Amino acid sequence: MFTADSLKRDIPASLVVFFVALPLCLGIALASGAPLFAGLIAGIVGGIVVGSISKSPIGVSGPAAGLTVIVLTAIETLGSYEYFLLAVFLAGIIQVVLGALRAGVLGYFFPSSVINGMLTGIGLIIILKQIPYAFGFLSPNDSNMLPFSNDGSGTIAALFDVLNYVHPGVMLISLVSVFLLITWERPWIKQNKILGGIPGPVVAVLSAVALQLAFSGLEVLSLDAVYLVSVPVASTPAEFIGLFTLPDFGQLLNPAVWTVAVTLAVVASIETLLCVEAIDKLDPQKRTTPTNRELIAQGVGNSVSGLIGGLPLTQVIVRSSANLQARAASKLSAILHGFLLLICVASVPTLLNMIPLGVLAAVLILTGYKLAKPQLFRSMWNHGLEQFLPFIVTVSGVVFTDLLTGVGLGMATAIVMLLQRNYLNSHFLHIKETESEEGRNVITMRMAEEVTFLNKGAIKKEFDNVPPNSVVIIDKSGCVFMNHDVTEYLNEFMETAPEKNITVEVIEPVAA
Repeated sequence: MFTADSLKRDIPASLVVFFVALPLCLGIALASGAPLFAGLIAGIVGGIVVGSISKSPIGVSGPAAGLTVIVLTAIETLGSYEYFLLAVFLAGIIQVVLGALRAGVLGYFFPSSVINGMLTGIGLIIILKQIPYAFGFLSPNDSNMLPFSNDGSGTIAALFDVLNYVHPGVMLISLVSVFLLITWERPWIKQNKILGGIPGPVVAVLSAVALQLAFSGLEVLSLDAVYLVSVPVASTPAEFIGLFTLPDFGQLLNPAVWTVAVTLAVVASIETLLCVEAIDKLDPQKRTTPTNRELIAQGVGNSVSGLIGGLPLTQVIVRSSANLQARAASKLSAILHGFLLLICVASVPTLLNMIPLGVLAAVLILTGYKLAKPQLFRSMWNHGLEQFLPFIVTVSGVVFTDLLTGVGLGMATAIVMLLQRNYLNSHFLHIKETESEEGRNVITMRMAEEVTFLNKGAIKKEFDNVPPNSVVIIDKSGCVFMNHDVTEYLNEFMETAPEKNITVEVIEPVAA
């Protein structure tokens, strides 16, 4: 239950998450080619519905940047937003079934090289798609001005026309927003007691609104309505309820709808599981989120979101990290942020419509950059060809074809690389348990000659079951090859072992 101490931490944290989530909900809807209101619906559902069902103490759910490419393609392919909403609704049901079938270990069977490649490819597409908005080239209300295809080549070709349609006011707002967002990431800002408590996106949005109002009297810089957020305004509760869109259940037998539903369910589940793993590692209290329960919570959330006109959602690393940094004590913070979004949408939509699209483009460009940092390319290269080749194949496939094709190509490449290493080793971990003179359990874990990413899930399970006050001997003396994913997990286990009074000893391979 929530205590007075948790309320003191959760209420301020919910405000921080709200201010981070608001521009992201709008921006992700913009990048997805969906109504901006749909992004806000997903944020509300992610907070209230998913937050109430999930047992993740820190995780926050909402529309995810990682799904923008799928959503954009799906809406265009299906030809109707109502058809797409049905796919979101069905994707949620599929996720509930996956959770009931205990498929929470799904994320362990995707190598990190492919996952990083998928996120990097998505980041690059987000950047490319948002550059025209940042220059004021596109009008979201005029499809004739949207010369993009769903592949990266079409996007790149369209960028050459940007300079012919630059809007000085939009470009200036975007540049100022990018400057502020980068500045707010600097240590001297984060360490400041006052400025560090204000999220960068909030500063960027408020500054953009101020500039937009200042430009209103200047002919060259003033922004027309097409360059601003357009959220529907309702004057009565009945009108507000009428703003929500229902899916078209007449398309239940449409195979294209089911294809999109399965795609959304799989990708959203993987992204959620990765976020859960990352946030649990950062949690100072080292609490563990039940992954199967999380899949069920996400499934219910997606079904509700699709049922009322919202985008698909996942647990999201940006909002979850903001929640963690704001010292949230429980999941109440995530729930309250959902209510704050609902109150904002219902009571002050006119204020939202003062936000320039340029600042949302800036927020998304920085989000895309964080997904596709140049350092990641160097890091993957330094890990060797076995990691880099599936990574770069996935990136190229996502950018120049589509997300599923890119991930499929990356997985195929990873499997080929794996076969070259003779991964078919049936005994990758041998365990022997004895007792020391001090009465502590001594657990010897001997690694086989070849240890691959397919073994990560089983190895993780064994290490998670190590009781406190044990001595663990990791014998790698006979190990010729160990996959980077497994090495990474072993290092994490050794870092956290002292918290359970677990002593870890490693026997390294003998040099030839």
